[in-house]
Amino acid sequence: MNTFNFAHAVRAALVIAAFAGASTPAMADIKDYRFELVGETIAVGPDKVITVRLVNTKTGKPVPDAVIFATRLDMAPDAMQEMATKVTPLPGGEPGTYKFKAAFSMAGRWQLSLGAKVQGETGTVDNKLVITAQK
Repeated sequence: MNTFNFAHAVRAALVIAAFAGASTPAMADIKDYRFELVGETIAVGPDKVITVRLVNTKTGKPVPDAVIFATRLDMAPDAMQEMATKVTPLPGGEPGTYKFKAAFSMAGRWQLSLGAKVQGETGTVDNKLVITAQK
């Protein structure tokens, strides 16, 4: 009798687990997220603020609370990858916007490379954005 009850209990647990898994909401694919520049041009000089927005491309809504773990700013678009500068994160603003401070030492095209984790998603959002620095 003990084996019979155990078999029923296991079967019931499997059925419950199957229904619980089927009822969890589907999350977006990591490819459904991207960073966008709030402004594509910036003045040459120190301590310039870059603002980006992380959006879900399916809904068009901003994505707050992402963890940005990789940043790089260089002049790769103008074939000067070695011309890199430090990028410092700044406290937020609107939900889904992320700010950084950097020095733009010369006019030209600069590439901001970002890597981020979105809460509840598997994988990494990787984007490269081009900013034009002007005198």
